[in-house]
Amino acid sequence: MKCLKIGITGGIGSGKSVVSRLFEQMNIPVYNSDNESKRLTMSNVAVKEGLIELLGNNVYIDGILNKQLLASYLFSSAENAKKIESIIHPVVKNDFKDWCNRYADLPVVAMESAILIESGFTDEVDFVVLITAPQDIRLKRAMQRDGVSESQIKDRIAAQLSDEDKEKFADYIIVNDGKTPLIPQVLELFTFLSQNNVYLCDAKK
Repeated sequence: MKCLKIGITGGIGSGKSVVSRLFEQMNIPVYNSDNESKRLTMSNVAVKEGLIELLGNNVYIDGILNKQLLASYLFSSAENAKKIESIIHPVVKNDFKDWCNRYADLPVVAMESAILIESGFTDEVDFVVLITAPQDIRLKRAMQRDGVSESQIKDRIAAQLSDEDKEKFADYIIVNDGKTPLIPQVLELFTFLSQNNVYLCDAKK
C-alpha cells in the first residue's frame, strides 16, 4: 500500500495546529513533531544523556526537563541550536518512521513541524504544505498562546527561516490570515493532490 506523507510547516503563530486539526477531522493522522520532541526529551535515554552532556545535570531537575535553561541555550545562537538539534532530531526522525509504519495501510499521513525545512525533515515527507500569515498576526497569536513578550517571539521568529525562504521548498501554500477561509483551502489541496495523481506516487521513504 502506497502512503503519501505530507509535511505541514510554517512559522510561529502561523496556525499549523489549526490546519493539522482539519487534517485529523478528515481522518488523516498527524504526527506533531513538537509534542513528540518534548516527549522524547523526557523518555529517550540517548536524548537525555546528550542534553546532560551538553548542558549539565541542571537540564533535568528531579527528572523534569528544565525548559527555561534549554530555551535560553537554544535561542542564544544558531550554533547552539544546531547542537541541540543534533541530539534530538535523529531520534525524532526515527520515531516518525516507526509511527508511519503503524499507519502503513493508510493512503495519507502527515507531520506537523515548525522547522520541517530547517531540520531536514523534508527528506522524510513527499509533499510540503506551508502555512503563512502576516508577521503582526503571528506575533499576536504567539504572545497570547505562550504568555511571553513580543521581543521573545521576535527572537524565535528570527531563529527560523522566513516565509519567503520556506516558499522555495513548499509544494503548496495555505494562507491563515484570519480572513481567508481555511477549510476551502484544505479541500482545494486534496483536490490538487488527486488531480495531479500524487496519491499514485510511491512515498520517498
